[in-house]
Amino acid sequence: MPTRVLIAKPGLDGHDRGAKIVARALRDAGFEVIFTGIRQKVDDIVAAALQEDVAMVGLSILSGAHLPLTTRVIEGLRAADGGDIAVVVGGTIPASDVPRLMAAGTAAVFPTGTPLDEVVAGVRRVVGGPAEDAATAPAGVPG
Repeated sequence: MPTRVLIAKPGLDGHDRGAKIVARALRDAGFEVIFTGIRQKVDDIVAAALQEDVAMVGLSILSGAHLPLTTRVIEGLRAADGGDIAVVVGGTIPASDVPRLMAAGTAAVFPTGTPLDEVVAGVRRVVGGPAEDAATAPAGVPG
């Protein structure tokens, strides 16, 4: 059975092209992908992650609100007994914010421009699946 992942666009950001590309790459790599669509509320993302029984939530954030939105999703999952669901974030993420995201409990960070093969390999590492390539982990991904 494929590993289930949820790709979500929290907040007011209405650009979903990158999230759809990542969702397709993960699907093509053998994951079962649920895409929430744009402008999702944190509570709705948490509820969907629990309802869909996913191993990971991938947040796509271009709006600059990555720190509060990611933190709220992680806290919401923990409060709803979903603390075992990994959270990764991708999008417009300055390198200086990666340590803060990791300290908040983010499992991996994929800034804009991360090659898709690195995103797939990083997600596999996060959810415990085998990586196709033993290459160096992208920024914020434990190797």
